[in-house]
Amino acid sequence: MRRAATALVTWLGIAALLAAHAAKAEETVPSLPALAADISQTSVSGISSGAYMAGQFQVAHASVVVGAAIIAGGPYGCAESAYADVMSGPGLALLNLSKAVNGCMLNALALWGIPDVPRLVEKTKSLAEAGRIDPLSSLLGDRVYLFSGENDRTVVPAIVEAAYAYYRGLGIPEENLAFVTDTPAGHAFVTDTGGLSCELTGKPFVVDCDYDQAGSVLQHIYGPMAARAATPGGVFQEFDQRPFAEGIANHGMARRGVVYIPPSCAGGTTCRVHIAYHGCTQNRAVAGDAFVRGSGYANWADANALIILFPEVSASPVNPQGCWDWWGYTSDDYLTRKAPQIEIVYRMLEELGKPRP
Repeated sequence: MRRAATALVTWLGIAALLAAHAAKAEETVPSLPALAADISQTSVSGISSGAYMAGQFQVAHASVVVGAAIIAGGPYGCAESAYADVMSGPGLALLNLSKAVNGCMLNALALWGIPDVPRLVEKTKSLAEAGRIDPLSSLLGDRVYLFSGENDRTVVPAIVEAAYAYYRGLGIPEENLAFVTDTPAGHAFVTDTGGLSCELTGKPFVVDCDYDQAGSVLQHIYGPMAARAATPGGVFQEFDQRPFAEGIANHGMARRGVVYIPPSCAGGTTCRVHIAYHGCTQNRAVAGDAFVRGSGYANWADANALIILFPEVSASPVNPQGCWDWWGYTSDDYLTRKAPQIEIVYRMLEELGKPRP
């Protein structure tokens, strides 16, 4: 008995030390810094589910977003079921998910007119008229980059073509749109410096096609830029995402995200913000830093006054692949400014825009 009691005390002591160490480690995660960024010049990009989220954030907060990149993604609201006006909750999310996969990735519902681009345009207009997203007039000057890899069988080219048609339907001028379709990429973010072989689709969903996608995205949105750095000279800072989710339930966000801060932005330069959304099974828990460091956005940031924000979602029973919410698993209201993930990321953006301490 005495030995058992001694062993129990020992194990309890070890458990207490481990818990204290974990708590201390949790406490030391830095906060997202206030950097006096010019958030009126924000841009967004994403791949796959991140592409859908980039489009959703762009439309919801068009007054501050000047451009977007939709990489292997489709049009805003594509997954919303025809029953959205009469159903709600998990049942609607399941219907949306079926439509998302079959109609907004594989194009298996084309015979039934899905994606229905004219209907999606009208839906967007009705949300703007109701004040649930920013006025559509704020979108008309945006510059949008779209990309579909020739070997992408996950989100097929016809779906990205529908996204292009959606932006044209909203009234964005053709000269503001870039649609790249001649790269033999799989379903992935494309670089010219590293990753899987160009035609492949697989973790970490970064491929080398001798094409600098990050540079193409940023220069299409912002215009000519200073040359990229061979090695980023700033800091990839992990930060605690939880304060930005305060008061928001069922949001699906991970505990931590990453922000890349160039030396100039840390030192007093007024910088813009680019928000880069990862794809499914591409968050750091699964893919490590392959997207955060391997995308190449940070290399362009140093000489071009850009802060790069990499928010993250986590996997869960309702979202096992760690995808951004483009079918309503967090809320029926997943397309508007009140969408949990959109609201949380916007709070992060506001924090970056606050005056420096």
